[in-house]
Amino acid sequence: MANFTAKDVAELRAKTNCGMMDCKKALVEADGDFDEAIKILREKGLAVAGKKAARIAAEGVVDILVSEDGKTAVMIEVNAETDFVAKNASFRDFVKQVEKTILEYKPANVEDLLKLPLSGSEFTVEASLKDKIFTIGENMSIRRFVIVEGDVVTYIHGGGVTGVIVKMECEEGADYAECGKNVALQIAAMNPTYLDKGDVPASVIESEKEILAAQIKNDPKLASKPAAVIEKMISGRIEKYYDTNCLLWQEYVKDSNFTVGKYVESAAKEQGKAMKVAAFVVYNKGEGLQKREDDFAAEIEKLVKKD
Repeated sequence: MANFTAKDVAELRAKTNCGMMDCKKALVEADGDFDEAIKILREKGLAVAGKKAARIAAEGVVDILVSEDGKTAVMIEVNAETDFVAKNASFRDFVKQVEKTILEYKPANVEDLLKLPLSGSEFTVEASLKDKIFTIGENMSIRRFVIVEGDVVTYIHGGGVTGVIVKMECEEGADYAECGKNVALQIAAMNPTYLDKGDVPASVIESEKEILAAQIKNDPKLASKPAAVIEKMISGRIEKYYDTNCLLWQEYVKDSNFTVGKYVESAAKEQGKAMKVAAFVVYNKGEGLQKREDDFAAEIEKLVKKD
């Protein structure tokens, strides 16, 4: 049998929202290659395209802290086992202390962060984290963080479910706060992957084209169409891919007459000051993490071991 585990089946199911047996068969066909299995499921039209299917809930919080001068923003995700702990004041205070530590020292990664002295404490971040685990009685982890410098606008949705940092690039004197906030709301609502079309890797587009071609081939109503028609269909769907995944090409949620890019242009024109979105970062709490579900895991284990 191909080299994969029950956990791989569970993760593929979470990522694609497909049935467990379909996920198992795809992993067998892909010889255990996870990305190839996703591609197989999509080609067969089984995988759900919506990104929300991949956002498996895991408890904890996404939080943001901005420096006093407003020019540096830190976003962090800290995970815990239960929602109860995520709402605990002591847990939230610890998260803020960690953010202050990041602002002060600007570590390169979580490993370096753990070695630093926690802001307002005589202990390291790692020692303080272990103390919190011991005191509260739940496992916790600092999963990731990001530091963004420049003209930043931030947004936290749902008390820590989603966090967004937007970096604006503006002419001196431009008031970018409202425009940046609206763009941040857009990102939280529509979860784009890229800023602009040019940011999408060529390999991603080629893969999308292969998947679309396979989907058409597997559809009896479309497979018999002329090659030129099929090529045109693929090109049209690639444009829809850009419209869905590229922030500046998404339909602006507050006014469907605009794309996000056109909205920002309009906001800049109103002020008479150059203004654009330079970059963004979005964290969705628990994205890609699998909650512990013992009965479900046991069921998958049986499927994987089944001949």
